[in-house]
Amino acid sequence: MAGQDTMQAAVIDGFGAPGVLHTAPRPVPVPGEGEVLVRVHAAGVNAIDWATRAGQGVGVSAFPAVLGWDISGTVTALGPGTSRLRVGDAVFGMPRFPALAGGYAQFAVADENELALKPSGVDDVVAASAPMVVLTAWQTLYEHGGLDSGRRVLVQGASGGVGHIAVQLAAAAGAEVIGTASAANHGFVRSLGAHEVVEHDAVDRAAKDVDIAVDPRGGADFLRLLDVVRPGGIVVTLKGEADGHRAAAQERGVRAGFTYVHPDRAVLEQAAPLLAAGRLRPYVQEVLPLAEAARAHEIGEQGHVRGRLVLDLR
Repeated sequence: MAGQDTMQAAVIDGFGAPGVLHTAPRPVPVPGEGEVLVRVHAAGVNAIDWATRAGQGVGVSAFPAVLGWDISGTVTALGPGTSRLRVGDAVFGMPRFPALAGGYAQFAVADENELALKPSGVDDVVAASAPMVVLTAWQTLYEHGGLDSGRRVLVQGASGGVGHIAVQLAAAAGAEVIGTASAANHGFVRSLGAHEVVEHDAVDRAAKDVDIAVDPRGGADFLRLLDVVRPGGIVVTLKGEADGHRAAAQERGVRAGFTYVHPDRAVLEQAAPLLAAGRLRPYVQEVLPLAEAARAHEIGEQGHVRGRLVLDLR
């Protein structure tokens, strides 16, 4: 990075449609206490990204703002007080969330304790596709659901970003997995390890006595899933708690869980060898250059992405 003080980033100057995203020069950030500077090689694109761009996601206190949390890259500089990482380390992670992390840029700063070492055999695009969906699925299944062998797990939206990872994690743990997906994605979901795949609107007829139900959409979907979970089981939603949901679950003798994903290096370190061995396979539907970040958001907002979208900054 010697002598470089500006970088290219995809920025927004205000909230709006995907077209508000554009590339512009920005100062290279300076790592603070306990932080490292990462040359970002690839950045994952998540639903929270386009929600934030539209003014409906995490808070943005000042513009221009750089979105993006999932990153994979190389450490190029160390801030004061760092002790774990070294210049030249290949890393991946989801730093700062839910504060802005500036992942849609050639350089980003991150707390060194929120980054994991990237397995040498895993491509940056694959590594950048993993953090948020792996952390969300892991925290949903293990921290809320107590995932274990023999459990019966239902994954709504099983071909989507979090869903296709949740299917793989549950299957690897020895659970019986039911996934919901459109007909075009049934074969894909089965290839991930699902034992059964059904249409979204057939879930209340096809699934019963589920131990853990993963709900990516909230609202009415959460309430419907209460009827397929056994007493003592749990519905975990990724959309946050809504009025009446906890009471509705309690009336049916079902537990309610609400995943608010957070950085967790230990989980990424457990996922890293699974990624390296191909036992956890994030599916990347499309890779786009940084200059096409707006296009990535357009694709994502159509709601039919299989797996992940990634920006390549190499």
